[in-house]
Amino acid sequence: MTELGPVAWPPEPIQTERLVLRESEARDRAAFIELLASPEVHTYLGGPRPRDELEREMPEAPERWPGSFVVDLGGAMIGQILLRRATGHRRPAAAGKADLGYLFLPRAWGFGYAAEACTAALDWFDAVLPGEPVVLTTQTANVASMRLAAKLGFTEIERFRAWDAEQWLGLRSPVTPAA
Repeated sequence: MTELGPVAWPPEPIQTERLVLRESEARDRAAFIELLASPEVHTYLGGPRPRDELEREMPEAPERWPGSFVVDLGGAMIGQILLRRATGHRRPAAAGKADLGYLFLPRAWGFGYAAEACTAALDWFDAVLPGEPVVLTTQTANVASMRLAAKLGFTEIERFRAWDAEQWLGLRSPVTPAA
């Protein structure tokens, strides 16, 4: 995955009703380790990374690159939104398009934070790169992610098998700028 392109980064923090999407900071390190080491978070993502490995390898301010937003609730990181260019995607229909990903700590599940944060990130994306489609891949077994994809306006373009599971590839058509 490469950078998004001609996008000024980092943007001003994005405020929603309950959340702030912002660039990562050193204070987020422990939450990133918890997120990446969580068996629950990585049920459909190939499994968690070992915590001791993450402790050794995680930089002080993790994931600081265009398209990586920390999702902040009340001053604490609860998740991450990723918008990356899918240059090496396994599926031709997704190659070169922006790819949306998201990870949330289990304690933040079930409150609508993922929908709120993803909507804000997609609105930002539409403003800085108008007319560009976005793709999303998830396992069909991940029912919550499938529901979120539909809520965000992604429609199925194909299913395929990878990593020993059925995958779903969805496309969100580009939002045309108002004339």
